[in-house]
Formats: sequence, C-alpha cells, structure tokens
Amino acid sequence: MTVQLEKYYNKFCEDKRLTRKHGQVEYITSMKYIHEYLNEDKSLKVLDVGAGTGRYSVALANEGYDVTAVELVKHNLGVLKSKGSSVKAYQGNALNLARFKDNTFDLTLVFGPMYHLYEFNDKVRALEEAKRVTKIGGKILVAYCMNEYSVLTYGFKENNIKTSIEKGKVDENFHVISEPEDLYDYVRIEDINRINEAAGLKRIKIVSADGPANYMRPILNSMDEETFDIFMNYHLSTCERQDLIGAAAHTLDILIKE
Repeated sequence: MTVQLEKYYNKFCEDKRLTRKHGQVEYITSMKYIHEYLNEDKSLKVLDVGAGTGRYSVALANEGYDVTAVELVKHNLGVLKSKGSSVKAYQGNALNLARFKDNTFDLTLVFGPMYHLYEFNDKVRALEEAKRVTKIGGKILVAYCMNEYSVLTYGFKENNIKTSIEKGKVDENFHVISEPEDLYDYVRIEDINRINEAAGLKRIKIVSADGPANYMRPILNSMDEETFDIFMNYHLSTCERQDLIGAAAHTLDILIKE
C-alpha cells in the first residue's frame, strides 16, 4: 500500500488541489473549525497526522502555533520540509504514533489517513492512536471521503456504474467497496458513527467540509472573487446542516477525548 501511495502522490499535487477554488472551500472550512478550537491560544500543541505537503500544518505554524506533523509519503514530507516552517515533521504511519507520549497534543488533525485505510479495524486503530496522544479534553478533527460523491461522480457522471456493479465495486445498497489498488475509501455517516463508537470518542459536531463544491468545479473555478465570497458565505451558513453532510465529497468529524 505504501508503494501505491508513493506512486500516486509523486504525480498528484495535493498542495495545488487546495489552492483551486473548489479546494479552497474545503481548506477555508477546515481552517475555520481548526481556529474555533484553537481560539488563538498559541500555547496549544497541534499534531497533523497524514499531513501531506503541509497545507494545514505549515499555515498553522506560520501563525505561531506549536505544530508537529507526521506523513507517510516521502515525496510529500520533502515538500513539507522544503517550506522552511517551524513544523516538526516526521515520516510515520497513522496506525503507529509510538514516537509520541500519551496526552501530548491539544488538537489532533487526521485529515488524510481515513481516505486510504480500507479495513474497519485500521480506521479504528488510527482513531485510537490519535486519541491516545491527545490530551483529555482535547479535540480530534477527522476527514473522510463520502460514498455518495463517489457513486454520483465516478459511477454515474463518468459512466462507470455498470462496470462497477459487474466488478462488485458497489454492493446492492450502492455502498462503494474499495480495495488498496483503488487508493481511496468512501464511507457513509453510519460508518463514521461505528468507527467513533469502537474508538470510544464523542462527537462535538460533524460538518460538510466542501458541500457541493466538487460537483461544481468548473463553475467555481471560473467565478469572480465577489461571487466566490458569496458562495463561501452560503456554504459556511449551511455546512452544519445534517441533511447536506453525506452528499459532499469530504466530511469533517469533530471529536473530543473525554
């Protein structure tokens, strides 16, 4: 799996994805909630697990926060380190954060790992490790790729649904069945709830990180700045609506370690 991710991220630029308007929606939304729980307290310690190229960790370090990052893919880690920030960056795996002591961090971000973990037990283990290194009362923010986005875009929009059914890539309830060679795993809200329950973590809230943005890529990317600002106001006013969360491409789950 590590080799497959290495090959993928050597070609795919995560940094650029979050700078295009459709990616900015996810980034701006996630940063809004990160800041909500940091509350400008620069003494708080942040851990970014699956930090990618450091889009979040570097930005937070540049704001003055004490940030540590863990990234599996060497290429991404190299890009992160090349940015010259104060981030303490290590190569590592979300399933094993043994280099960190229990109850170390005030805020833990798990923004990449759940995209690429396919087994329920591995997802639970990643959350358990994030929980272990987070302080009592600390927050854990977890990102997921959502099932319906995959079915609607790859399945129907890109006309792969019949082939996917024939190959057993979706079940009779249209739940995506991913394997490591697929690179991404997709979940529904009930799947996330089961992971949280198994890991013994309590939800504060769950939000839609990007709403309809990924369905509207060409439209968003061609918007003038004023219209885009209006769209962001719309999205931020609706991103906590429970009737919209499961349809987005990405969901942000906000948990507390009690």
